[in-house]
Amino acid sequence: MYPTAQESAVVTEAERVMKDAMARYDPSHDAYHVQRVRRTAMALANAISPIPDLLVVELAALLHDVLDKKYVSAEQAADPYAFFLPFFTSMAEKHQLDLVADGRARQVALIVDNVSWTTETKLRKNNAWSEWHQNCAELHCVQDADRLDAIGAFGIMRCAAYSAAVNRPLHIPSDDPKVDESAIQHFHDKLVLIHERLKTAPGKVLGEKRHRVILDFIASIEDEYSGVVPRP
Repeated sequence: MYPTAQESAVVTEAERVMKDAMARYDPSHDAYHVQRVRRTAMALANAISPIPDLLVVELAALLHDVLDKKYVSAEQAADPYAFFLPFFTSMAEKHQLDLVADGRARQVALIVDNVSWTTETKLRKNNAWSEWHQNCAELHCVQDADRLDAIGAFGIMRCAAYSAAVNRPLHIPSDDPKVDESAIQHFHDKLVLIHERLKTAPGKVLGEKRHRVILDFIASIEDEYSGVVPRP
């Protein structure tokens, strides 16, 4: 039965590692985002059959953004397994749960290294999307949860928060040569596509609902910017 006392102790310590790391990032990628991803990933994992390794799902969800390439150097992000190995080794010593020996530490690191939209896009473009990527239910639960938090109401707020953090304009008129540099363009380039690449059945259901929120928001932006005043 999940979680055991040992598993709970490791999850608690992973949560501490996550909170320490995310405190350095902006509100679009903070501990609250990670907790939402964690909650959704666990809900997805418990809704599919067979149920995947819940400890792997929870740890990967908690750690998935610790090495986000927007916030850490390429060198730091290059080898998640090496980065997290001291943590997993210490968990074996402190809580007698050796995730290195049973291979789950490496699986968590693989998910962290492969969860992002950009990584998947590059792998598919280079024909490097493997059987593991296609079939790993633990990866799919964390990916879907992370992507679901990028669309819908939270996704809209997160896009605005990140845009403010990097000083990206929220909206640029279509006749401006810098139109491709706006937050709204990011909706067109990525966010409206996310629902098409969700992998779990329950994630797809949630994705369609949140996708409609994104479409309605874009329509409202266009309507409000048009400046058309309805006649009484």
